[in-house]
Amino acid sequence: MTIIIGIDPHKATHTAVAIGSDESELATVTIRATRQQTDKLLSWAEPFEERTWAIESAGGLGYLLAQQLVGAGEQVLDVPATLASRVRVLGSGRSNKNDPNDARSVAIAALRSPGLRAVSIADHAEVLRLLAKRNGDIGDHRTQVVCRLHALIAALEAGGIAKELNASDANGLLGTFEPSSPAERTRHQLALELLADVRHLDGQLAESKQRIKVAVSASGTSLTEVFGIGPVIACSLIGYTGDVSRFASRDQFAAYNGTAPIEVSSGGRVAHRLSRRGNRNLNHAIHMVAICQIRHTHSEGRAYFDRKVAEGKTKREAIRSLKRQISNTVYRHLVLDAAK
Repeated sequence: MTIIIGIDPHKATHTAVAIGSDESELATVTIRATRQQTDKLLSWAEPFEERTWAIESAGGLGYLLAQQLVGAGEQVLDVPATLASRVRVLGSGRSNKNDPNDARSVAIAALRSPGLRAVSIADHAEVLRLLAKRNGDIGDHRTQVVCRLHALIAALEAGGIAKELNASDANGLLGTFEPSSPAERTRHQLALELLADVRHLDGQLAESKQRIKVAVSASGTSLTEVFGIGPVIACSLIGYTGDVSRFASRDQFAAYNGTAPIEVSSGGRVAHRLSRRGNRNLNHAIHMVAICQIRHTHSEGRAYFDRKVAEGKTKREAIRSLKRQISNTVYRHLVLDAAK
């Protein structure tokens, strides 16, 4: 009999519950999150020879434990938190929110859902995902700093900087400004500090893009052959897709990245709407490729966009259609790369 061991991971503790094929609870344990956590769990689970581990959010809070168990030769499944929550509330008979009930719902979700992703040892795709996330975080931080700098400059100089702010323009304006009051002097000093932050972040972005360029080149991907996909976009596409073999078809991949419309039919009315589901980082990367292709009149994407508009689609609908075509192309290249 195969035993499913569900784990509700936390920063300080991990709670594990073992169930049988009839969903009966066999054992429960809570251990502290320490360097010995894997050894303690394996020792506790030793009586269950045919076992499968199911960890809630194995790509998030449960990442380290999942990787350690896989490294020890164990079979580990990744259970989405939303799925485990639904099982706890609707299907487990124990709706109270506590760690044992959460772990049990994770195990039941794994038992009832044969299509869950099996966790594997982190590979080069994980490296690219980390680099893509870091690059995005630096960009978001720079945007926040630039917005604050815009606000300070607008309070010092009428009109401020009307265009996109860069370090040289801000430096020229602040260098010639003469504050005439304590408040202006403080604003001026703070603006100079923010300008230094912008320069520092610009340097970090340059270093990040160089690291991404090297990592993408090392991956040997063919994605960069697609018009509009450079190293940064390719890094996001590969990193946030992970193992492409988990998608049985291009339709599943499109549903995962949010480029497949959602059916909202009822009765005799058949209708579809824009999908807000899926991985939004992947969706953003595909959107940027679509916009790049549309801006270049000689690209195949622009020709496809114009053809859809001529057929009567709105520009937004044409962009959505183009994004789906790009998703199919990305999937094809990822499959070919995996085959190599």
